[in-house]
Amino acid sequence: MNGPTLHCQRIGAGPDLVLLHGWGLHAGIWAPLTELLATRFRLHLYDLPGHGHSAPVENFTLDDICDALAQTAPERAHWLGWSLGGQIALTFAARFPHRVERLLMVASNPRFVATDSDHPGMAPEVLANFARDLETDHAATITRFLSLVARGAPDASVLRLLRRALAAAPAPTPGALRSGLVILRDTDLRAQLPRLAMPVAWLAGARDTLVPIAAMQDMVRAYPAMQLYVFEQAGHAPFVSHPQPVASAVTEFLQ
Repeated sequence: MNGPTLHCQRIGAGPDLVLLHGWGLHAGIWAPLTELLATRFRLHLYDLPGHGHSAPVENFTLDDICDALAQTAPERAHWLGWSLGGQIALTFAARFPHRVERLLMVASNPRFVATDSDHPGMAPEVLANFARDLETDHAATITRFLSLVARGAPDASVLRLLRRALAAAPAPTPGALRSGLVILRDTDLRAQLPRLAMPVAWLAGARDTLVPIAAMQDMVRAYPAMQLYVFEQAGHAPFVSHPQPVASAVTEFLQ
């Protein structure tokens, strides 16, 4: 995989800020937030491999994505990742610490699935069901996933916005979706956390049913230098339901 594989839209002016979206969507999902941040930051909005306007792929790994990002991302920038995008941003920060000024992870978990009673996360069988359903009807699987993303949001407008965003770009390829699920199923980045030298913040929706807020609270308890911003009325996509408070939190942390 090389740099041009990943489509990137660059808007705004100011310090560089890379944004990485989550599974099944594309960089257009950031629209509610980018309108607020583009006056303060130079935004680099990447589509993951096989998503949005990036080139189709049959499969990819975390290292593939980081290698591609390393070719086209700014030499030094703030990084913000949502869900799967958070795992990618964390991996990039661990591999290229000199290139990450500050790291923000939105509704993200270094280990996405629950492994034991000491680590809250998604039940492994839920992710397994997504993988199974993906093989028969990937469009329906994404639709069901969006319903989970919107769960816990204050009203139905979040689901409508997610659906409109999904339809605004080419659909992700089945191979890319499959690769993303493998990453979410198998990746455990908890050992990387104590090695992060840059300031780190977690942004959590208190009603998130995919990445429990307890997972991010655990990270902050374990590493008190990290910060936690909680959006009480938000689910898995707080930047969609509450863009202004999220933009304020991002700006505060990056100042």
